[in-house]
Amino acid sequence: MQMTTSKPYLIRAIYDWLIDNELTPYIVVDVTTNEPSMQVPQEHVDNGRIILNISPKACRGLHLENDRIVFSARFSGEVNQLFIPPHTVQAIYAKENGRGMVFSEEDELGD
Repeated sequence: MQMTTSKPYLIRAIYDWLIDNELTPYIVVDVTTNEPSMQVPQEHVDNGRIILNISPKACRGLHLENDRIVFSARFSGEVNQLFIPPHTVQAIYAKENGRGMVFSEEDELGD
């Protein structure tokens, strides 16, 4: 039986764990995938990646869903709506101590 990828579930679990421990969750997103649905502020992309603070203080309307991560955040004083396919997330970690999870390409595959 083909299973769905576990990555969105792991992202949500690590996010909840970091928030419960009063840490600041960051995600690292690969923007080189040329996903037509991806929306991130391109001026903040560095070496094909963007690092985003997804804490409740930094973003509004965060939805960590199986097929998308959606929220709005301010960049240089301007509100941006972000849309990120979960398979483009390379890591989720705490700003304060680096604890979290780095994903491999194998995590993207369903079993």
